[in-house]
Amino acid sequence: WGAPMQRMPVPEAREGSWEHVFHQAGSHDQLLMMDELDDVPAAQDARGHRAIGVVYHPEREAYGNYVPSVLPFRYDAMLYIDHSHALRPLKMSAHLDEHEPPETFPSGM
Repeated sequence: WGAPMQRMPVPEAREGSWEHVFHQAGSHDQLLMMDELDDVPAAQDARGHRAIGVVYHPEREAYGNYVPSVLPFRYDAMLYIDHSHALRPLKMSAHLDEHEPPETFPSGM
């Protein structure tokens, strides 16, 4: 938080990860309902699943951006998008109160 916004290059999915498996299978954008995968043996494998959030560190791609995941145990559903592009930032007010977080700042309140 607080760093200038920028587009970040995201490398191809790591070999053996869920994203790599879906891409290699020719999977196009799709919604995967995990209860439909309960009886699919390959879906029970623990594989790396790329976790990219608001803060992304490309230098950690090799070891820190993948979470070991058995998808049906982690999610109820998963939206797989094969190709995407950078989001456009929301317009921020030029008159920010330095003592208050921006309106779009995450909080638990």
